[in-house]
Amino acid sequence: MSSDCNNITHQGIIEEINNNIVFVKIIVSSACASCKVKSYCSITEMKEMLVEVNVKNSFEYKKGQNVVISMKNSLGGMALFLAYILPFIIMFSSLIILTLSHYNELFAGLFSIGILIPYFLLLYVLRNKLKKKFTFSLRPS
Repeated sequence: MSSDCNNITHQGIIEEINNNIVFVKIIVSSACASCKVKSYCSITEMKEMLVEVNVKNSFEYKKGQNVVISMKNSLGGMALFLAYILPFIIMFSSLIILTLSHYNELFAGLFSIGILIPYFLLLYVLRNKLKKKFTFSLRPS
């Protein structure tokens, strides 16, 4: 992964083309994966992801072609907020409110974790709307 001032980019390989949707396989790595001494450490982490990219002219691309996908930095921040920050705020707030309301600590803890289930279900229900907002662009590498 690299980024310039406005975009987050990844190198990838086209796995499949279906109408005007191109599926690109990218390798996401943690900071450890790019470390020079990773061979001496057991916590390296790399995983493959399949990213769906809508393109206008899919005939410009071929299966197996190396490409670069990019997304605006601001969308990365929004994804970070929705996936990590907002759930943490919801969970921590409910824990504090229930604890200050003199509920049993076990109940407060379990409820605070359980309140994330409806939150992530809501994200799942809104996935098509979010998919339209979080768009990737594609270019040959």
